[in-house]
Amino acid sequence: MNARFNHHKADAHWQAIWEERGTFHASDDSPKPRSYVLEMFPYPSGRIHMGHVRNYTMGDVLARFRRMRGYEVLHPMGWDAFGMPAENAAMEKKVHPGDWTRANIAAMREQLKRLGFALDWSRELATCEPDYYGQEQALFLDLYAAGLVYRKESAVNWDPVDMTVLANEQVIDGRGWRSGALVERRKLSQWFLKITDFADDLLEGLKTLDQWPEKVRTMQENWIGKSQGMRFTFQLDRPVGETTSFDVFTTRPDTIFGASFAAIAADHPIAAALAADNADLAAFVQECKRTGTAAADIETAEKKGYDTGLTVAHPFDPEWRLPLFVANFVLMEYGTGAIFACPAHDQRDLDFARKYALPVTRVVAPSDEDADTPIHDEAYTGPGRIVNSRFLDGMAIEEAKAAVIARAEAEGWGQGTTVWRLRDWGVSRQRYWGTPIPIIHCDDCGPVGVPKGQLPVILPEDVSFDIPGNPLDRHPTWKHVDCPSCGKPARRETDTLDTFVDSSWYFIRFASAPSDQPFDKAIAEQWLPVGQYIGGVEHAILHLLYARFWTRALKHIGKIDIAEPFTGLFTQGMVTHETYKSPEGIWLGPDEVSDGKIIATGEPVTVGRVEKMSKSKKNTVDPGPIIDQYGADSVRWFMLSDSPPERDLPWSESGIEGCWRFIHRLWRLTEPADPATGEDKDLDRKLHRAIAGIAIDIEALGFNRAVAKIHELANAIEKAPPSASRDAACRTLVRLVAPMVPHLAEDAWARLGADGLVADAAWPDHDPALLIDDEVTIAVQVNGKLRDTLMAPKGSSRDVLEAMAMASDKIARSLDGAVPRKVVVVPDRLVNIVA
Repeated sequence: MNARFNHHKADAHWQAIWEERGTFHASDDSPKPRSYVLEMFPYPSGRIHMGHVRNYTMGDVLARFRRMRGYEVLHPMGWDAFGMPAENAAMEKKVHPGDWTRANIAAMREQLKRLGFALDWSRELATCEPDYYGQEQALFLDLYAAGLVYRKESAVNWDPVDMTVLANEQVIDGRGWRSGALVERRKLSQWFLKITDFADDLLEGLKTLDQWPEKVRTMQENWIGKSQGMRFTFQLDRPVGETTSFDVFTTRPDTIFGASFAAIAADHPIAAALAADNADLAAFVQECKRTGTAAADIETAEKKGYDTGLTVAHPFDPEWRLPLFVANFVLMEYGTGAIFACPAHDQRDLDFARKYALPVTRVVAPSDEDADTPIHDEAYTGPGRIVNSRFLDGMAIEEAKAAVIARAEAEGWGQGTTVWRLRDWGVSRQRYWGTPIPIIHCDDCGPVGVPKGQLPVILPEDVSFDIPGNPLDRHPTWKHVDCPSCGKPARRETDTLDTFVDSSWYFIRFASAPSDQPFDKAIAEQWLPVGQYIGGVEHAILHLLYARFWTRALKHIGKIDIAEPFTGLFTQGMVTHETYKSPEGIWLGPDEVSDGKIIATGEPVTVGRVEKMSKSKKNTVDPGPIIDQYGADSVRWFMLSDSPPERDLPWSESGIEGCWRFIHRLWRLTEPADPATGEDKDLDRKLHRAIAGIAIDIEALGFNRAVAKIHELANAIEKAPPSASRDAACRTLVRLVAPMVPHLAEDAWARLGADGLVADAAWPDHDPALLIDDEVTIAVQVNGKLRDTLMAPKGSSRDVLEAMAMASDKIARSLDGAVPRKVVVVPDRLVNIVA
């Protein structure tokens, strides 16, 4: 027999066999129970790294395990292939985005196949292909017809370098996440999806997702942001044009007597009217527009305002006038675009009040004695009772809220209402490499949907990226079409869809992908919802929330009868690595560094923090050379070992070497041997406990615990003398490790003479009787000190345990002739001899 496992031969051989036989192709007609296992599909950036490998290995182990447990498993793969990186590459490398993307897909597909993942490649999709995005256009038109799509002018984050709209989450420290340019606030006509129509349902649905991490549900709950509060009207001291008042919304009507000023957004209609005749205010408005709309930017930016010279009347006291400011931290997109400010109990208001020397009055105090305690540099946002608030004094916060709302409604100047932090989803992007929005603009008819018979609207190939901006705007012919309604000359929409739209329904297309419709409802519902979804926690808000909305929207229009797309969600930890910089401060990859020096030049490197693998910091490890040296199974085993899967996993060369050694140890254990006879009850018990325990661990995604149990079983097998029990344990071990190290398992299965593929074999059954201890360890003490341990049949009587203890040589020596005065026996646990 071969002493060593030949991973070079085994990896290629079994991967070819699985592909040739279609081993992992999911059947829509199977009578088996179904299981849908899915990892978030990757962006085809060019190369996968160990972070990808960990993600897909976890899903792969679960998919293989469930096949062995008798399920028909859908475990597909595809590519989230539209987006800005391809356009940036087109500009930098002078290649077409499509060519760059498809070359990357080919390279990454080959890398993934080398790891032996049990993927159904027959269902592969790429969102940049017309057979996918054409069906997306059809769904968009269905939502448009149902009134869930609309177009309006809206303030957006504008990247002046990439020349596109950015989502709030794509603005980091006021700059575009890719270009690094200072983001501006602009007004643009945008297409929106009515996600707010489903806000309450999205919030309530979180309560049913008990197989999701609590932190993800909390993040979504906060993002949806349901707030109970009050909307009321401020009266201006003089008209602005024909405007004499404006509305504000507050979640804290209890603090209304702490009001210090009122503020409106820079793009509020009153601000716009005032700025028309005020150059200084107009300049301030322009300055505000250079700030992004992201909440983080607003929180951290210096609070600035412009005093309009106007005042508003406090609703409870017409003689009490509050100054009206235009403020850079107030946004039209939130609430009404206007606020009343209570500096004592809101940090932004406090920062603003200190800057402009405005009053700060405490109206909530932890106790009555604290009513006059001054507010310094930190607003008080804790619990307490109302103070300095006239008729509200002494009330609890919630009681005061209700009292203010009741008075406002009775007197007709306000009403209780519910608002949401969630805003409708702006899906327009001013770029080429995305799904064309299937709308035609006609001067007479307005926006008209492209007839479905003319779908897909395909991106033109002959585009240029020589200058910034959207090439579709500059294309000489593509955008010029006739109106489908009246036949007059019209123009195509040149915005493309946000790539989060592409990823909001791909999991349905995996389940069913007919050529004549987005999916077949009956077939898709056989597979959906996804039973186990795996991906990074960084997608907790956008992707996961949008996918939940999209599925609900499709249910709303009768396309599918499922609301929640993902029953189970697991957010895996990152794979981390040291970072390196050259003397010039340039990031270096691990393959460029050795012994603290740059390999090419011998210059010293600066070793930085251990961080998650990132292309921007070049601390990624290409799995290709590692697979060449150690084999796919060693890489897979490393990804599952030691660290709990929800925690970060530091990459180490010594770690992969240790995994490689254990792979060869498994190979030696599973080597065929001459048949042996006899039972080994202890080994049988350990084997069956391993079978049951490993199954529980894999199902719970506790892969490191399953790995630990395999190590324990391997140790027990190695120490056991030859027996029929040992032979059975060795053969069973092959099936137990098959989901994790499938190439070795197939080789071992074949050389043991077993039928078929181990990938098609059943998970071994365990004997429940062998999970029950029939012997227990008894601690024997003398005068409270442990002197011996004994093995006794479980359930032995007190008399038997006392007799066993007294017969112990160690106990006899400890007593040294002394006569026991008392013997205390705790069945199945303890004998304490008092002498």
